[in-house]
Amino acid sequence: MTTRISRGELAARIAADIPEGSYVNLGIGAPTLVANYLPDDLEIILHTENGLLGMGPAPTEGLIDPDLINAGKQPVTELPGAAYFHHADSFAMMRGGHLDVCVLGAFQVSQRGDLANWSTGAPGAIPAVGGAMDLAIGAKSVYVMTDLLTKEGASKLVEDCTYPLTGVGCVTRVYTDHAVFDVVDGGFAVREVFGENTVEEISELTGLSFVGDTTKEHG
Repeated sequence: MTTRISRGELAARIAADIPEGSYVNLGIGAPTLVANYLPDDLEIILHTENGLLGMGPAPTEGLIDPDLINAGKQPVTELPGAAYFHHADSFAMMRGGHLDVCVLGAFQVSQRGDLANWSTGAPGAIPAVGGAMDLAIGAKSVYVMTDLLTKEGASKLVEDCTYPLTGVGCVTRVYTDHAVFDVVDGGFAVREVFGENTVEEISELTGLSFVGDTTKEHG
């Protein structure tokens, strides 16, 4: 019985929801995979906070330029028309509301759309919020890409975040390996379920009740 989809499949699912003409930032980690699934026939412009607009997919082996990296220090490609700029200008784009979509990872998302994605508060952990706060508040739509459950089986969708917050009420939609959720008035609404999952089973896994019935089922 299939109850989860792969990271690649999830990245492709997110890519399918990004409108043509969007300016998009992909957060460090799994969200960077989305760049590999954007349709070639649509103009979607990727921004990276270290100063590149017009980023392309990950390079193939043997074609890596060590001077061309994203904010997570991963090698990237540039598309025709790409532009480079100062770090401060990049953050001005983020803070000024010029990004249509950002895709971020998460440790927790609350039913009010609060996001915790930079620290679990563990003793000795190194603070590394980076530009996540700027992206979470500055982007017009904030998509979260994450597993539904932690390795210990705890839900990442929660009533209230217990980890330090990145942003308050900022999340638009949550894409997980089990289902997709919209953040709406009153909590999470299940937008789509994957595999053999049902809304009732997702509710049991998360301990949450969901708003409305907007689901689509996919095998």
